[in-house]
Amino acid sequence: MRKYFYLIRWFIKVRFFGKKQPLQTVLFISNECNLACRHCNIYEKEHIHVKTYEQIGEELQYSYRQGSRFVDFEGGEPVIWHDGDRDINALVALAKQIGFFSVTVTSNAQLPFGNCQADSMWISLDGLGDFHNAIRGAGTFEKLDENVRKSGRKGLCANMVINALNYADVFETVEYVRQNPAIDLISFNFHTPWKNTETLFLDWDLRCKVIDEIISLKRQGYPVLNTVSGLKLMKTNKFNRVCWVCNFILPDGTRLPECSGKSAGICDRCGLCMAGEMRSVFDFKPDTLLAGLKLRVRR
Repeated sequence: MRKYFYLIRWFIKVRFFGKKQPLQTVLFISNECNLACRHCNIYEKEHIHVKTYEQIGEELQYSYRQGSRFVDFEGGEPVIWHDGDRDINALVALAKQIGFFSVTVTSNAQLPFGNCQADSMWISLDGLGDFHNAIRGAGTFEKLDENVRKSGRKGLCANMVINALNYADVFETVEYVRQNPAIDLISFNFHTPWKNTETLFLDWDLRCKVIDEIISLKRQGYPVLNTVSGLKLMKTNKFNRVCWVCNFILPDGTRLPECSGKSAGICDRCGLCMAGEMRSVFDFKPDTLLAGLKLRVRR
């Protein structure tokens, strides 16, 4: 009930009184990774930033003071983070101690993650077999599939970033999720053309066709997290953004009140579907309000 009351108060403040207050923090704990994915703009091979436990604690405190109550630990690969004998579970416990309602970890699932104590685990799944491997490296899909099966966790969520290489594999990926007892839902984003990844950008006509396919699957009862209202906005990207609902803290410690896509000047080509979902919440779209509430209070 504490989560419900906070969400209601937060929504009233930001929607009716114009207060810009984050609800979620995306906290990059390092840019160190065990993969070098073709679409990634975070991974660094030479300039590695691995934050200390104390630095992450201070960043969590800062975000909590700003009003954030949900945190997503990202990398790099969060599961490989260590500071002495502390691992990712130490950060989960720290966030809970500070007062965050829930903690999410986003992983490429190349290492066993069954002992991760985060409330939610998001698995990066960019298609099946060769589609996934073409983006993340040979054998990465097979390793992901193995680690998901062996994790012992229930209620996993998958995230697919749709790009010029894997857009034809949307249905098969959704069907894989539907038949996988370990995965509850799949969410979709489209590739955002960060510097040196522009060739992966999916042209607008194809994006619209893929969005129509996802909407059709959603209406047929497939386990798609995105809402119809949010997806429709992503067809054109022509809507007023409220991306300050999330604050971002980058691997080098830079603190941003919203997505770095704004400073990069690529909002008009943004593929991060959360932008459409947040706008739909502010526009009182019932499907998005209900989906958001369920997501925020699920364990």
